[in-house]
Parts: sequence; C-alpha cells; structure tokens
Amino acid sequence: MYWAKWGHDVTFLTNAPNFPKGKVFDGYENRWYQVEMMDGIRVVRVKSFMAPNRGIVLRLLDFISFMLTSMIAGMFQKRPDVVTATSPQFFAGLSGAYLSLWHRRPFVLEVGDLWPATIIGIGLMKRNLGLRMVEKVELAMYRRARGIVALSNLIKRDLVERGVPDAKVSVATNGVDLHRYGKRPKDDELVAKYGLAGKFVAAYIGTHGMSHALERIIEAAELLRGNDDVRIMFVGSGAAREGIMKQAEELGLHNVLFIDEQPKESIARYWSLCDVAIVHLRNSPVFATAIPSKIFEAMGMGLPMIIAAPDGDAKEIVAKENAGIVLPAEDPRGLADAILRMKTDDELRNRLATNSYGAASSYTREEQARKVLAVYEAALR
Repeated sequence: MYWAKWGHDVTFLTNAPNFPKGKVFDGYENRWYQVEMMDGIRVVRVKSFMAPNRGIVLRLLDFISFMLTSMIAGMFQKRPDVVTATSPQFFAGLSGAYLSLWHRRPFVLEVGDLWPATIIGIGLMKRNLGLRMVEKVELAMYRRARGIVALSNLIKRDLVERGVPDAKVSVATNGVDLHRYGKRPKDDELVAKYGLAGKFVAAYIGTHGMSHALERIIEAAELLRGNDDVRIMFVGSGAAREGIMKQAEELGLHNVLFIDEQPKESIARYWSLCDVAIVHLRNSPVFATAIPSKIFEAMGMGLPMIIAAPDGDAKEIVAKENAGIVLPAEDPRGLADAILRMKTDDELRNRLATNSYGAASSYTREEQARKVLAVYEAALR
C-alpha cells in the first residue's frame, strides 16, 4: 500500500484468500486468472489447490500448485524492475527466483520464518534426507537473491551462520498500521454479546497455529477456573483451534471464550475487549527467531502484554519497551499468575499500557515499507 502511495507500480501475484481453513473467502473464486486493484496495487490471483492449514501432504500440494500457477502467470506480466517473494512458504520463494531469471531482473527474498526449520520445530517432520535436500535448495535460493529482508535479527544471524554474506541481509521487523488501531473504550455491543461486563479479559488474537502451543494457555485457564471475573479469550482460526476447543470442553472450562476469525477492518473492536494481550510461542529454538505481529497490534491499541516465548527478538522488544510481563515459553502456572497480577495491580497494568502505546510509533508498517524499499533500490544498483 505504501509503495503504491509513494508512486511505485506494484503487482502482487497471489491466490484467492483461503487461509487458514482452505476455503475461499466470500466474494472470491478459485479461478485460473483474475485481476483486481486494491489500494492502488494491481493484484493478480491464480488458481491453486487449497487445503486447511494442518498436516503436511495436502499443504505441500497447496504450496506446489501455487508455485506452478504463479510461475506461469508471472511469465506474462509486464517486465518489472525487481522481483520479490516472501517465505514462508518456501515454494513462493522458488517461484520468485524463477521469475527473476525469466525477466532477467534482480531477486529480493523476504524471510519471515525459517523454512523448513519451522516444520521440524512444530514436530510435523523429523530431519531426514528429503529435508536436507530442501535445505540445500533453500541455501541456493539465498545465494540467488540479490538482497534478503529478514524480519528479525535472529533470522539474519541464522542465515549468516549458514554462509549467507552479512551485507546481503537487511532486517526490517514487522509493524502496525496505526490508522487501523488506537486506544478506545471496550466495544459495548461486543461486551454485551459475549457476556464480558465486569470481566477481566486476557486475550490471544491471531492465528491458532501449531507453533503457538496454545494448549498451555488452556492449562493456565484451568488454573484460573476459580476466578469467575477472569476470561481467557481466543479470536482467530488455525490448525490448533479445534484441538484447544476440545481440550477446554473436556476440562469443563467456562472461563474460556472462542471467537471466529474476524476481518482486518473490524479486528480493533475485538482488541478493545482486552485488558491484557497474550503473546505465546512454542518452546523451540526455531521460534526464538519469530516476532508475532500481535505484539505491534497490541502496542497500537495501547495494551499491556504477557509474552511467553523462547529467548529471542520478540521478548527483547517487549522487555526493552517495558510493555509487558516476560515469561519463559510454555509456562502455564507463570501465565496464570501473570494474568492475576495484571488484574490486581492497576499501577503496573497502566504503566505497561502507557509504555506499550508509546512504543507503537517506533514499529510501523510504513517504516518497514521504507526499509524494504531501500533493499529493492540497492538491488537495482
């Protein structure tokens, strides 16, 4: 959006929106080729096999099908100045690398998660010959790129340790669109709808993925079942959602609230219901490289956070900004205690909320867009 606003011609190659359920969103069709304009951006959508975000075989078919159809469609686009791709997933990166060769233009790769390391980290696959071969292709893709944008310092460190030249990798952390968020009172309509009047709400809002170890939040909710004025709220969808809903049902928890995924334009209404935001990641070294975008959305809403994650960039940001309570990864008791502390210590909660809101202007998507654009310009030079 910002690049188009600044006068650049931007074309996105993607498919019909369907993540994470693998079902096409209302208003779209899974067609071979369709073009639309969104916020000044030319969006080209191609057909792909679609599957829910769980398991491995069907998801690989999803990824590979998009790689092939995006390659074909990309060959017939106007020759760009720079070809860029984002990973995960890995196969989108391969499509971008191929199209840069086809158009004879520089290739820039954005690395948001280390793939296939993430697959190993969440336990979907064990390291084997196939994955070692994929990692060789991954490294070849990094060598092919004229520039690489890493979304965290630890991702850059991993790449450099594996032989990618330091000067090739720039860091541009994620951020928040401040115009979408901001301090606001709790949404009265939603408070009434979900029975949250007089309740202290600790919320996890975002993708319910296997990398987030959300079952530990349910375990924390069980420890809090005697506190009737506390609610644990989940908003979103993903591969782990069905499992944690079943877990909460089997435990007979009435202090947990599940709300379906919401469109981006209305998500701030659900953030407004929160007294504290929960940021949670699985206890695996690969997730130390992750910086969940919900950190920056919470900042934009002026919310204090409780972050339970491996030591890494995400915890460092929250600690540096003094915007929340920092915990070890997968610590249900610590999480339950931190929620109660936030509930009872008004001074702490208000101080962390003020710091969180004050930090938001340092982590904007506009600034991220400027940093990435500078990488493109350097690749052209």
